[in-house]
Amino acid sequence: MFIRNTVGLQNREPVQLDLFAPVQEGYEFKVIITNKTGAAGKVAHFHEGRGYQEKIYAELKNHAQMGYVPARRLVANKVYLLCSIFAHNLSRELQMQVQEPLRGTTEKRTVRWLFEELDTLRKTLIARAGRLSRPPGKLTLTLNANPTVKNLLLRFLAA
Repeated sequence: MFIRNTVGLQNREPVQLDLFAPVQEGYEFKVIITNKTGAAGKVAHFHEGRGYQEKIYAELKNHAQMGYVPARRLVANKVYLLCSIFAHNLSRELQMQVQEPLRGTTEKRTVRWLFEELDTLRKTLIARAGRLSRPPGKLTLTLNANPTVKNLLLRFLAA
């Protein structure tokens, strides 16, 4: 499927103090090769909605260390892969349990929740300085006074 859209071209010349700057028009081309059947507009919207899947792969590769091969044995690498995917899915499931969907789905937008990345959760919740103590004989985690982190942690624990 070949798609041609008319778009305004950006003027790359120095900005002049003219009262009128005409907008030049050009074309943007897109080629989609697929076996999906349907109207051209529906297929194009479906293709454009797949960007979030690419974002998930990028997050897995960067923040769940999926671009790393830890061992020379196949079984060890499989276990590492499953643990990384399990950690990613667990973080998503916890976030879905804590908050309501913020938006509906469309052909281009397939995700109902706005998720925090694993790296953000790691820096916000996991990699925090704290102290385990037993003041009245009960094990207690003491963190610095940060109301945002406190509320987030309590929401996760309540879910």
